[in-house]
Amino acid sequence: MNAREDIARSAIWAGELTEEELERARRGLTERQFAKGAYICHRGDRLDHWTGVVTGLVKISAISRDGKAMTFAGATDGGWFGEGSVLKDEPRRYDLVVLRDTRLAMMTRSTFMWLYENSRGFNRYLVRALNERMGQFIATIEYDRILGPKARVARNLSWFFNRVLYPNAGDSVEISQEELGLLAGVSRQVVNRSLQELEDEGLLKVEHGRIVALDIPGLMLYEA
Repeated sequence: MNAREDIARSAIWAGELTEEELERARRGLTERQFAKGAYICHRGDRLDHWTGVVTGLVKISAISRDGKAMTFAGATDGGWFGEGSVLKDEPRRYDLVVLRDTRLAMMTRSTFMWLYENSRGFNRYLVRALNERMGQFIATIEYDRILGPKARVARNLSWFFNRVLYPNAGDSVEISQEELGLLAGVSRQVVNRSLQELEDEGLLKVEHGRIVALDIPGLMLYEA
């Protein structure tokens, strides 16, 4: 099994496709490597590929005209994103930056659109993903406007346990305090203090380079 076939068969949407559709998907995939801190694209750029994270961590964010930064989502191993921009064939409305060395799978727009127009299974996956993503983005606006720093840390962490977007997610995630701070829009010191308090509250356990979730619903709904 070559690398492209391996990526295709292990993708979150693979189980929805027929063998013919999966072969079409495989032919439309390429791989790219990005070093920590590199931009995949900037707001306003065209990126004519649907994108999946094979390994690594990507931040989806934007900076407003008055200089305020907002993180919309993070994507890690197994996550796919950018379907909205590919469907609408428009420039990206956000920045994509990698927070650690990252390996991406890139599906051409022509392949994506063929699957969209021909595969019921692929469309079932897209509906689930878009619905989940919409809920995530609405929640992000809430985080930014009404939640304190500790709640933003808790809820940003909870993204990685979303089994619709990451069906293979377990009860732990490998993420540094620096990376979590970049996603939540707070300093590493705030992340450190927040994690200690969340651990004291029995919601998680902090290990070296890894965070174990003890109460995933509690993290998702955290408001304190």
